[in-house]
Amino acid sequence: MDEIAFRNVRGEINRLPCVFERALLAKHALCDLAVSHQIAERESIACTEAGAHAACAQMSELLREKSAFALGLAATGRILPHAMVMKIQCGGLDGLKALLDPDASAPDVRRLVSLAAERYGEPAALPFSEIVQGVAAWKARRRHQGAPQ
Repeated sequence: MDEIAFRNVRGEINRLPCVFERALLAKHALCDLAVSHQIAERESIACTEAGAHAACAQMSELLREKSAFALGLAATGRILPHAMVMKIQCGGLDGLKALLDPDASAPDVRRLVSLAAERYGEPAALPFSEIVQGVAAWKARRRHQGAPQ
């Protein structure tokens, strides 16, 4: 399946793509509103609740904006490389978990966004200087090397 056809089918099947899809696909986080779809041997994750999707989108945008300095970005509006998006999503969720739910075993996206709303009201009121420390500290897993010959 070519890329254009894949994107067309994905848009028809997944009308509300999960904002934190990459973190969920990497098994770094979880969310009870996430539903997985298999499309042409690829996995896509959708959100089942429009209100939660909007709250996550707002949180994701703030994480991206507030992480710019830590990532050395001049502009956050451009398309970012996969590794940088992973750093923002996974590290941002780690930072939120450390702040809001430190005893959890893994970041739970819906729970973290809900806790942020309960404790701080507006997402912009969160202490992003603390949260961005998670972004700066997050490291991708190393790829496994083949067996030595």
